[in-house]
Parts: sequence; C-alpha cells; structure tokens
Amino acid sequence: MKKFKWIIILVNLALLLVYINYSVVKKEKLLKDGQLVLLALAPVDPRSLMQGDYMTLRYAISENLNADSMPKRGYCVVRLDADGVANRVRFQKNVIPLHKGEYLIGYTAPDYWNVNIGAESFFFEEGQAEKYDSARYGG
Repeated sequence: MKKFKWIIILVNLALLLVYINYSVVKKEKLLKDGQLVLLALAPVDPRSLMQGDYMTLRYAISENLNADSMPKRGYCVVRLDADGVANRVRFQKNVIPLHKGEYLIGYTAPDYWNVNIGAESFFFEEGQAEKYDSARYGG
C-alpha cells in the first residue's frame, strides 16, 4: 500500500506542475501577442475597510445588458475607437465569427445582473486613492 501511496503522490505532483507551467506559458503568450484594450470605467466606491485601499472595477461595456438571454460564459466582442478605447459590439458564446478590427474579451455571467469582464478589482498602495479617483479607463 505504501508503494501506491507514493506513486499517487508523485503523479498528482507531476500533473500539478504541468498545469501550472501550462498556465504560465498561456499568460506569457498573451502578454507577448495580446493587444492592449482600454475599457471605460463606471464609478464605484474605492475603499474597503478590511482590505485596505483598492478600487472595484465596473466596466461601461458590461452595463445595460439583457444578461438573462446570455450564456454563462462567452466572449464580449469589442471594436477599438481611434483612442484605443473598446466599444461593445456584441456578446457571443464561441470564438468565431470575428470580423476584421474586432477583439475578444472573455466574460462570465455569475447571475442575471452581473457580467464579469477582466479584473474586477485593482489594489494600490495605501494613501494613493486620490491618484486613482479620477481614473477613466482600465487596461
């Protein structure tokens, strides 16, 4: 039994290392080949007593939706304007179809009222809240 115990532990460790390395490679590829997209922010309260200074991010492209007719997971298709700011074109379940000049941003819809696009919070150094209070875009 001891022999199988160590084999199971080693197999699990190897699988975990493969998964972590795959995740790192995927993120590095996104940083290398990805396109910076600016998302207009909607106003929120930038302070949490438990976590310190941070800003909850709400994106303008995820507002005014009919989320009950959307899949729980999918892609927000955006088109960039001249300033590089994303404008929502549509939501779709699959990667394709995609037209020229359109970009995909993955989303999740945990309930009928919210659609999560990208990072939902941004932590910053204590005392720096004034610097971020007037932020208009997230990248």
